[in-house]
Amino acid sequence: MPVIGWVFVIVALALIVGGLMILRDSAHSMKISDEKMAKIRKRKAELEAQEKADDDWK
Repeated sequence: MPVIGWVFVIVALALIVGGLMILRDSAHSMKISDEKMAKIRKRKAELEAQEKADDDWK
């Protein structure tokens, strides 16, 4: 393989590895406020209760 081919392979691998590292580093940077988390938990409980009622009805 000519040198330019190896350069393209190395650049492609570097872009893939770099993208994965950035994704890993930013994976936990989204913080959810306590207020939003409470709303999420409340909605989840409502949906579970509704699903249970639907299952009991059938």
